[in-house]
Amino acid sequence: MMAMGRTHLSHPDQLPLDLTAEDEFERVIEARVAARCEAESVIWKFRLVAIETVMMGALVAAAGIALDQPGMMVARAAVLVAASCFASGLLLLGLSAWSARLLTRFKRWRAS
Repeated sequence: MMAMGRTHLSHPDQLPLDLTAEDEFERVIEARVAARCEAESVIWKFRLVAIETVMMGALVAAAGIALDQPGMMVARAAVLVAASCFASGLLLLGLSAWSARLLTRFKRWRAS
């Protein structure tokens, strides 16, 4: 019977397990994954802005057609709404990227 505080002795031929190297590898891998996810998130945000732009333009066009409005007025309104939606989406993407960089610089400044 083994005592509670006793640890298991390893075999003499077994290589020693160095966990400090694994911590370093894990930190590097996490940094790479975070950078890749951040890059992919910008692409996905742009896709969402593009989808929102098309949907808003189509919604305005459908509403204009359903209300029996003149075709040129409907087309102009749909293009205007889609363009303003796209511009505001790009502005928000740019502001979020700028604020993320600013926050990263602030964290580095506080750490040093």
